[in-house]
Amino acid sequence: MTQTFTVQVAGFGEIEAQGGERLVRALERGGVDILHRCGGVARCTTCRVTFQEGEPDAMTAAEFDKLSEKGLLGQARLSCQIECAPGMSVTPLQTEASSGLERGKAPAEQIEPEPVWTTRPGASTEG
Repeated sequence: MTQTFTVQVAGFGEIEAQGGERLVRALERGGVDILHRCGGVARCTTCRVTFQEGEPDAMTAAEFDKLSEKGLLGQARLSCQIECAPGMSVTPLQTEASSGLERGKAPAEQIEPEPVWTTRPGASTEG
């Protein structure tokens, strides 16, 4: 049985998420019109969010590379590269309504490309 919990989303309230679910998919299912143009494969930064609480220490190499390329590392995260976990509180930075753009292809159930995990800069590595 999959664990279900709430994620706080600035401007949208609480949404329900499942442990391990991609954040971008949970946001969409919860009624957030999060923008994503590349289909959830870390080729753009339109699905970015900031964390108020619960930012995961884990980061995919694809997310690290794209955020570094765009000068956004340490400023935002890509919701297509994050698995939901309890205690998350996020702010979506681009929505269909705020950007006037339409979403791209729906992201797959699982993180793409195949995740190679690393630790985000600034993460606490002390137990």
